[in-house]
Amino acid sequence: MSMTEVRNETAIESPSARRLDMKLEVIVIPVSDVDRAKRFYGGLGWRLDADFAGGDDFRVIQFTPPGSPCSVIFGKNVTAAAPGSAQGVYLIVSDIEAACDALRGRGVEVSDVFHGAGDVHVGKDEPYLFGRIRISGPDPKHGSYQSFASFRDPDGNGWLFQEITARLPGRIDAEETTFSSSADIAAALRRAAAAHGEHEKRVGKQEDEWPDWYADYMVREQAGKPLPS
Repeated sequence: MSMTEVRNETAIESPSARRLDMKLEVIVIPVSDVDRAKRFYGGLGWRLDADFAGGDDFRVIQFTPPGSPCSVIFGKNVTAAAPGSAQGVYLIVSDIEAACDALRGRGVEVSDVFHGAGDVHVGKDEPYLFGRIRISGPDPKHGSYQSFASFRDPDGNGWLFQEITARLPGRIDAEETTFSSSADIAAALRRAAAAHGEHEKRVGKQEDEWPDWYADYMVREQAGKPLPS
């Protein structure tokens, strides 16, 4: 079965999953030094939600990345996984260069932005979503889902930025479209403005249409539906 077939099948089946909400809210990150990990994740600018201890044998800390509905927890006796064994944990961003610059500004070592080698999925590099070949630079076509960057915490747990500017069809309910941050809204408005400029070149300037046109564009883009022309 090809990737296209899997994608379409998933999009068709996804509405039935809404009969019962199952919201992913926590990912466990195995660490060896709890206080060191707390300093690192706090240094990323993530929100500290909890730091609970039960005597000398138990401690749990929770952080949430900006705009994320899902949090991470780590601590003492919260997982049997080996420290550093969490790999390929994805952070979705709307502007990957800005996300990398923000972490570097906080003293975090982040890889250069990279993209995959098309339909080639084996190679010498560390594996990620699109295989084991990492080609330097963002995706030449700046396609959504196609550009990545990576970084690690002090234990070696591996994180990846993935740039997504428009979702695949069926991934977002158009009636419940939301933006997780002001930066995402600003980026969507810039893309809508560029698209509306092209629209005006074709049909002429129609000032009374622009609020509804912008809103329609942003909702359709988020929901993965055909964009207005």
